[in-house]
Amino acid sequence: MKTLLLTLTSALALSAAAANAADCKITVGVVMELTGPAGEYGQAGAKSVDMAFRDINEAGGVRGCQLATDTRDSQSQGNVAVDAATQLVQVGKVPVVIGGIISSVSIPILTSVTAPAKVVQVSPASSSPTLTALGREGKTNGIFFRTITSDALQGVAAAKYALDQGFKKLAVIHVNNDFGVNMVNEFSRAYKALGGEIVSVTPYNEKQSSYQSEVTKAMEGEPDGLYLISYPVDGATIARAWISQGGVQKFLLNDGMNSMDFITAVGAEYLNEAYGTSSGTSPTKSTEYFNANYKAFSNIEPSNPAADRSYDAGAIVGLAIAAAGSDKSADIREAIYKVVDPKGEPIYAGKEEFAKALKLIGEGKPIRYEGVIGPVAFDKYGDITGPFRLWKIKDGEVTTVGEMSTDDVGKLKAETDK
Repeated sequence: MKTLLLTLTSALALSAAAANAADCKITVGVVMELTGPAGEYGQAGAKSVDMAFRDINEAGGVRGCQLATDTRDSQSQGNVAVDAATQLVQVGKVPVVIGGIISSVSIPILTSVTAPAKVVQVSPASSSPTLTALGREGKTNGIFFRTITSDALQGVAAAKYALDQGFKKLAVIHVNNDFGVNMVNEFSRAYKALGGEIVSVTPYNEKQSSYQSEVTKAMEGEPDGLYLISYPVDGATIARAWISQGGVQKFLLNDGMNSMDFITAVGAEYLNEAYGTSSGTSPTKSTEYFNANYKAFSNIEPSNPAADRSYDAGAIVGLAIAAAGSDKSADIREAIYKVVDPKGEPIYAGKEEFAKALKLIGEGKPIRYEGVIGPVAFDKYGDITGPFRLWKIKDGEVTTVGEMSTDDVGKLKAETDK
């Protein structure tokens, strides 16, 4: 009888422990642009973070707990994003916020919420140089990271690519926010230094029903093409107005315009000479895993501009929470550098690889997560470097036609900054 009672007691204890582990959750805040002009990117980004967390959870979870997300819609608006992040940090007490996608969402979250609260923030796709400047000025408390290269580098790559495609005189129409203004500045400096001419620069405000007046102004000076720095919805409206007014059907596009929604809305037949640049990847086993599995999980194409780097943001955050040994944001910040340690054992995406990573972390051994976008290394401002993908639209599809290496972009930037 005593043996039976001991057996029953042990079984109940084990059952309770299993139930507690199942109930144990570590929640990370996610602020994404699920609706609004950047909704296509935010929906992909949120799904990617969920997939990364699923893979870590299936690998055993973090310290006996499951990773979970509390996802809020920024509606592609900074003020809405600040309210959402404030709720997550002050009420939800999350140790990390992943987001936003666009810089005009990420910057106000950082300056108004995460930096003052010293809560880690990881943006998958905000590329504004302002984010680096805030770090240099000591305004981020060292808690900001991003898994995309700065527009200071993309502007250089775009300038060289434009000239290589025969764009000698460009009109520029750009979204009138931090991202758009910085992109124009960085591009213009490099483009002019390399011999190009900008005949007009026209800002626009988002969500207008018509952009006829902006297009009319941009056409002054007889450009041989249009550099459109925008998002898919407004960008399509602008491109249609440009075409209807007789503008030259040659376009240079920023990374966010790598979008089937944009192509469908404008019409593929008008975009046979449309070229663009995006942050590139240095393919790894993680890239292969992601490309093979993401669409089945999300019903979204893995080529979506925010998808790959959002998975990496989620993976790095999840592994850092495991390596931190606590839920404190300060510990997680330090652990982010540890899980991308250049001296660590390479770890790739997916359940099996994450199980290997969690075992090594438990043994106190260093790891190096080599992501979907390639090996990731953060500097002290949370920035990364990497190559740039050169693409064009062909037969209604975005097709990669080349790449500019990290070294090539660095050399060009040094040359054009003189």
